[in-house]
Amino acid sequence: MSASEVLDLFRRAVADDDAVAMRAGLDRVLGLTSGTGLSAEDEYRVRHPGYVMEMPQSGERIRGREAMRAMQEAFPTPPRITVRRVVGAGHVWVLEGVNDYGAEVWHVALVLEFDDDGRIVRDTRYYAQPVEPPAWRAAWVEPLG
Repeated sequence: MSASEVLDLFRRAVADDDAVAMRAGLDRVLGLTSGTGLSAEDEYRVRHPGYVMEMPQSGERIRGREAMRAMQEAFPTPPRITVRRVVGAGHVWVLEGVNDYGAEVWHVALVLEFDDDGRIVRDTRYYAQPVEPPAWRAAWVEPLG
């Protein structure tokens, strides 16, 4: 799928609060339906020129879609991604998922902000490693998996 087709899905999601279109667009960006995601160059096309990505836990910010494309091209080994759910409406959508890097697994929440044209303007990413639940609350909880 091309960047323009992904932009069409994102545009529809933003305009119509269409969660199915948003999920389809994100699946294609991440390569969940085809096995290969968009190239760094095609992802560049779905980002706004003023794109900003922040990772608060590591205190990092990537400013500009050119810098994001360069970081993606230099990334050693991308993780295997599993999406748990996508929720949102209008210009703001959240993706919950799991990134499996082989030796490490991280839970991830992405807050994605879009413009009217379906381009990603801002992307805030939160990461957490799984932890063992404390025994004291076992009577009130059930496992997610």
